[in-house]
Amino acid sequence: MSYAVRFTVAARDDLTRLYDFLLDRATTVEELDDAERARAAIDDGLYGLRRTPFIYRKAGADPFLRELLIPFGRRGYVVLFEIEDAATVTVLAVRHQIEDDYH
Repeated sequence: MSYAVRFTVAARDDLTRLYDFLLDRATTVEELDDAERARAAIDDGLYGLRRTPFIYRKAGADPFLRELLIPFGRRGYVVLFEIEDAATVTVLAVRHQIEDDYH
């Protein structure tokens, strides 16, 4: 079984915002590479949603609303997603772990 992974507009905006944040603060080539590595880490983490979305932690009382933790460096990212049905997972939001909440 493989799930289709969809993204809300807000989730796509989050990915762009997080990537742009790393690009904007980069002052060296290595820091520019960090932005690419962060994006790759997120992509790799999201790949797991296609196979086993139910293994990730619940995000509240709804058993279909879950969070995926993606390590990156000393911190990482948190992906809020919903298991829509037996074939579809929808990414609702993405944030850095040190952010207060989803945007």
